Amino acid sequence: MHRSSRPLPSAARARLGTFALVAALVLVLLVLFPDLAFADDGDEFEKYRSQGWLWAYLAAFGFGVTTSLTPCVYPMIPIVVGIFGGRGKDVSRGRAVALASLYVLGMGLTFAVLGTAFALIGGKSGALLANPAVVIPVVLLYVALATSMFGAFELQLPSGLQQKLSGVSGEGAGGAFAMGLVGGFTAAPCTGPFLLGLLGFVTKTQSVVIGSTLLFTYAIGIGVLFWVLAAFAISLPKSGAWMEWMKSVGGIALLAAAIHFLRPLLPVLDTLVHTSFGFMVGAVALLLIALALGAVHLSFHDRTAIKVRKGIAVALSVVAVTAGISWILTANRHLPWIRGDEQAAFAQAQREGKGVMIDFWASWCTPCKELEHTFAESPVYETISDNFVPLQFDVTGGTSRDEALQEKYAAGTPTVVFLTADGKVLGHVRKYVGPGEFMKTLGPAAETIKQQRKTATNP
Repeated sequence: MHRSSRPLPSAARARLGTFALVAALVLVLLVLFPDLAFADDGDEFEKYRSQGWLWAYLAAFGFGVTTSLTPCVYPMIPIVVGIFGGRGKDVSRGRAVALASLYVLGMGLTFAVLGTAFALIGGKSGALLANPAVVIPVVLLYVALATSMFGAFELQLPSGLQQKLSGVSGEGAGGAFAMGLVGGFTAAPCTGPFLLGLLGFVTKTQSVVIGSTLLFTYAIGIGVLFWVLAAFAISLPKSGAWMEWMKSVGGIALLAAAIHFLRPLLPVLDTLVHTSFGFMVGAVALLLIALALGAVHLSFHDRTAIKVRKGIAVALSVVAVTAGISWILTANRHLPWIRGDEQAAFAQAQREGKGVMIDFWASWCTPCKELEHTFAESPVYETISDNFVPLQFDVTGGTSRDEALQEKYAAGTPTVVFLTADGKVLGHVRKYVGPGEFMKTLGPAAETIKQQRKTATNP
């Protein structure tokens, strides 16, 4: 049913303006500090655990909060605003927070059940994001949720449970819980080394209770952002055209996220990206065209011609958003990598008087791709090229060989290891860092290689 839009009262406009200002400030923080979730490596968990269980759980919660301030969670923000705010005049702030709690509960259940299961079998959670048996159902669920955002159907819990929850959470409880279940997959590429430390600990202890509660606590930390959004969203004007627009934005974001999750299965997608600035300009132009055609403001509940127009506009907007994200994640130049051939890399290093830089990379690992930008910057690129043979291990599949290599070099994803040609470790980088921070490890390692080369030349 198409909704007419009436002018908002002045008080409603003021609340909307306040929310927009707060949202803008939050987005600025998210864009400026996307690396907060990668503040420590997996060894940090053992440090906190050694101080007692209270510190371990507080650390899990704190790193969950920082994980929420990462690009992987961005697509969920308009969806959260659409679900938790603007539902009707009878929805209180308490009910909005209850819906947010269902969302976080679903996300926590995903982390607790799946994360513990992965750890107990000794697997890495990220590797499963390259398994078709996991990726395809997740993608289909995201598509289903997107069509729900466009109004194709309303997600509901079973009637009995719905009646019990109706007193506290109103309509949409099933949708909030279901999207929370897949929210863990949305955040997974940004969970960072700390979660791998948690999983490694559970693998050693084989404790389901400890593992599930730690992972659930981590998810609760991620959920803090959604509770805050829910509290603000309820202050927005109720229903109306703006609400439908927010849902459309959320649907487009979900479809773009679905395509992003397909990348490990369809590497051809990465070949369609060009690193030129013109490519990004084209993506922005395409998005503007899509918005003008009605990707957001038109409705699928209108006449057939309007439905077709909106469908075309939505498709164009998804292509534009996907292209833009791909451009952002793609570095403008690449090191002359030796892919997977450890013996060849060390042999070349010995011939050329260089060291070896090993990069552990996975297609599902967002910070791994962000590190490629660091590699491309000066003077990082030149220092690596002059002093190291770059060797890259693609551990996307999580095979037994991948696990053996990661164990050999005590590496997760991301991890960069600097070694001499005879295998002596000179340093590690276990998180995404910018060029300046990266040089703090690369610089001393390069100086060691230069000194060895000088000694070999002038014995």
